[in-house]
Order: sequence, then structure tokens, then C-alpha cells
Amino acid sequence: QVQMVESGGGVVQAGGSLRLSCVASGRTLVNVDMGWYRQAPGEEREFVAMTRWTWRGYTSDYDDFAKDRFTISRDNAGNATYLEMNSLKPEDTAIYYCSVHVPGPVPVNYWGQGTQVTVSS
Repeated sequence: QVQMVESGGGVVQAGGSLRLSCVASGRTLVNVDMGWYRQAPGEEREFVAMTRWTWRGYTSDYDDFAKDRFTISRDNAGNATYLEMNSLKPEDTAIYYCSVHVPGPVPVNYWGQGTQVTVSS
């Protein structure tokens, strides 16, 4: 079992920045994928960014809307991920969820409780 604690959400004006944090515990996390999804009111949950474990180290993936404004990072121990969000827009308003994906014969996904990000115009 994996537990995650997210923090860093809040209210910010358009053009501002926020940094989300997710700290996970409960098992070895160095060789798992960790990242972020978001869900706006009335919308489906969508992918934001992910750090993926490889034998050569972590790689990062972003959805198109996040590529130029968001930066995802991972700590060396592998148990925390951070999402630096810049130039925020009102359409970035959503609940942001930390996600842990454990690969294997039976992949398992874990979700954090979410942190609210509100961008005012």
C-alpha cells in the first residue's frame, strides 16, 4: 500500500505561480512512476505530468498544455514529486491529484487526496 500527502495548492491570480508537493510512503518507491493529474468541475480527470523510472534515471512526460509552463521533478530517493506551475491561467483551476503507478504483471495505481488550485482572473 502507498500513502501520499499533497500540499501547495491555493488561490493565485492569473499569471502567478504555485508549487505542488507530493510525498509518498509505504513501500519502495524508487522504481515507480509518480506524477500529477487534475480534475476541473464537471470535467474528467486529465493527465498533467509524470516522472517515469528507467534504468538510466527518471524521465518526464507532460501533456501539451503543461509543457511550456509546468515543470515536474522528483527527489533522489524517489519518494517525492513536485510540480512547479508558472504563468497560471483561470483554466488551470482544478483539483490536482498525485498519482503513483507501480508497474509489474499486475500494475497498480494509487491516488492522493487532491489539492485545490484556484486561479482568479
